[in-house]
Amino acid sequence: MNYFSKLYTRWQHFLHNEMLKQKVYSIVFESDTPKGRLFDIILISSIIVSVLMVILESMHLFSPTAYWVLRLLEYLLTLFFTIEYLARIYCLTNPRKYIFSFFGLVDLLAILPVYLSFFLKGAHYLLVIRTFRLIRIFRIFKLFSFISEGNLLLRSLRISAPKISVFFFFVLILVTSMGTVMYMIEGDVPGSEFNNIPNSIYWAIVTMTTVGYGDITPVTPAGRFLSAIIMLTGYTIIAVPTGIVSAAMVSQQKKQAERQCPHCHQTGHDAEAVYCKYYGKELESDSKRKIHSEEFLSSNHQINT
Repeated sequence: MNYFSKLYTRWQHFLHNEMLKQKVYSIVFESDTPKGRLFDIILISSIIVSVLMVILESMHLFSPTAYWVLRLLEYLLTLFFTIEYLARIYCLTNPRKYIFSFFGLVDLLAILPVYLSFFLKGAHYLLVIRTFRLIRIFRIFKLFSFISEGNLLLRSLRISAPKISVFFFFVLILVTSMGTVMYMIEGDVPGSEFNNIPNSIYWAIVTMTTVGYGDITPVTPAGRFLSAIIMLTGYTIIAVPTGIVSAAMVSQQKKQAERQCPHCHQTGHDAEAVYCKYYGKELESDSKRKIHSEEFLSSNHQINT
């Protein structure tokens, strides 16, 4: 009983050891220190090795002995990733925020397949999910300066989403119609692969996207003429989403360039910026600017009337 009491006391001391938590945090979350940088390099190297092992194992090129060596190495790497995942949870004051974050979910999904493979055959091939963890390389090589450009692209895609959705729906109707017409033209030809509408729609999608696998081809003059029409239409359609996103990006860049600090009147602030990067004062949000604009227009209207 005394032994378990001592063990419990040590465990509680370990859970509340703030000095140890700070050391672990500086290693697993920070790359400015030599230990943190070394840890990230080892982590990324382990991820690359693990993914390559899964790819090589799927090719069935090794002898049974080599296969078991690869599997043992995979278990050791998974143990390392599990300890790393638990260490991240241990050193945080609010672990829930990390667990349900993007990186937290990716870190969890990176270790689950090995444990699932004991119950589900072939589940370990899902380890390629670990490639997403390579995003951490941005932290090592200080490439976070590109985050503003990435945010600009994400905002442009978010703004363009309704237009792209309408465009996608239009393309879906178009390929369904063209596939049905092709089935009407080629469906009665002996030995034709356009033997049902789903196959014909698949062919229309492959043709309109200019992929052209060649596994299904029309043989009648009318079918070939329709194929030529769909191919030419595909070239014009491909440029539409690019133009929509490009227009949104130009609009966002213009909006970013025109965003002015109300204190120093400098422009060029990021859309998500809260403070002026020149003066340090708080910037006006979009809602505040909208309210001020409405108040200005209202006052002008009252003066004019």
